Parts: sequence; structure tokens; C-alpha cells
Amino acid sequence: MSNLVNPTQLDAEALYGVLLEQVRSGLAGASNVAIVGIHSGGAWLAERLARDLDLTQRLGVLDVSFYRDDFAQKGLHADVKPTRIAFDVAGATILLVDDVLYTGRTTRAAINELFDYGRPAKIMLAALVDRGERQLPVAADFVAAFTAVPPGQALVLKQAGDKFTLTIDTHHA
Repeated sequence: MSNLVNPTQLDAEALYGVLLEQVRSGLAGASNVAIVGIHSGGAWLAERLARDLDLTQRLGVLDVSFYRDDFAQKGLHADVKPTRIAFDVAGATILLVDDVLYTGRTTRAAINELFDYGRPAKIMLAALVDRGERQLPVAADFVAAFTAVPPGQALVLKQAGDKFTLTIDTHHA
């Protein structure tokens, strides 16, 4: 990773603008595009990207809780949300969106769940922030910033209205 940004200096709104332009450019010429956000921060970003890219009819949301490889150890979170995919995944170019890319395990779970809905032609990954420390060979196609977060802490995207903020949380890790 190059050009690490101090996590306390991350401006989520500015980063969203960077990510939007990367995605707009990267999807230019792609066909049968759909956007799928990973609950919850990725879903918020996906909703906003879909609005800004005029893809609201091709927007889906995944909750990967049942697909996580640590499900047996951690159990089910109390706030499980339903997966909503109301378009044909088969043959689609899917932009998978997450707020913070970390170990790669959430991305793996999301891809597994997507394949339960059909076989996409292509899956591209967009993340607002990549904090490194990968445990699986996963890399984002689009990422607005790279950072490092101290052990035992998490980088959390929060939404207030249509605005995003990023905070460091010691209880969320």
C-alpha cells in the first residue's frame, strides 16, 4: 500500500467523490451493470452510487451474516438484514460495494452469496477505504484511500442523512 492516510484525517465525503469518479470511469462501456452493497456501510455507499450513476433500478443489498466463515464461532448478529436482489445476476457486471476493506473475508462471503443468485459475467469491488491486513487474496478495483488502523480498533462508516463520516471505534473491532 502506498500513500497511507492517517485514519483520523479521513474525510468520508471527499473520499466518496473520489470513489464515484473511479467507478464512473471504470464502468464506462460496461454492459448489464448492477450495484450490490454489503450491509450496512457498503449498502449506504451502493445506494448513493446507484443514485449518482442512474442505476437505482439495478441496486441490490447483501447481508453476508450466514455466509461468513466465522459464523460458527461468532454466532449471528442481532441486526441481520434481508438480502435484496431484484434483478437477474446471471450475466451481469456486478459492482460489489463495501465501506472498509480489511481481511477480505466479508468480500469472500459476499461473492459466495452472489453466486446463489446466479453467475455474474464479472464482479468488480469498490471500497471507500482499504485498511490492509488481508487474510485472503482480495483486492479492490476501486478504492478512495488506504490507511492503517491500530490493532483492536475498527474504522466505521456512519451515515447521517445523505452525509457520511468515518470514525475509529475501539468497541467495534
